[in-house]
Amino acid sequence: MRRILVLAAVAFLALAALATATVAAGAYLLRDLGPLPPRYSGPPLPREAVVSEVTSILAAEGVTVEREPSGGMRTCHERLSGRHAPETADAAVAAAFARARSDHGWQDGPDMGERTLTLTKGNWTVMSSLMGEQASGRPVPVFMVLTCVDEDDATTAPTAPSAPPLTPAPASS
Repeated sequence: MRRILVLAAVAFLALAALATATVAAGAYLLRDLGPLPPRYSGPPLPREAVVSEVTSILAAEGVTVEREPSGGMRTCHERLSGRHAPETADAAVAAAFARARSDHGWQDGPDMGERTLTLTKGNWTVMSSLMGEQASGRPVPVFMVLTCVDEDDATTAPTAPSAPPLTPAPASS
């Protein structure tokens, strides 16, 4: 009986030591490390400036794109689309991405696979998929998708025309 009590006491001490170690490790993992780093550096870039810059970079490589209507939604999403000769479309888009990195300060974006190109700058990411080998003749589509980090940022959201202020009607007697 005494042996059982000794074993129970040892087991209790072992469980207490394990619980203490678990609490200490948990406290270490949950310590306050301060604020999170920013999701991007610098001020947020305005939507119009980013769209204009990407459009001009593509134009410098011979790719003409037009901005698609965004439907008036207050989101950080833009699409640019156009058509280009199938023989040179992928090379022109790749050259435009290289130009954006070297001449305009864009950085490589997240890896989305070998047929997708991505760039980031400030709070914006630009993505385009390469079309690959296409039959000669008809132009192939070229798409750019631009998204930003902060959807609620007034510098990136489209501005809606303001409604005239409501004035009360004069009181009639």
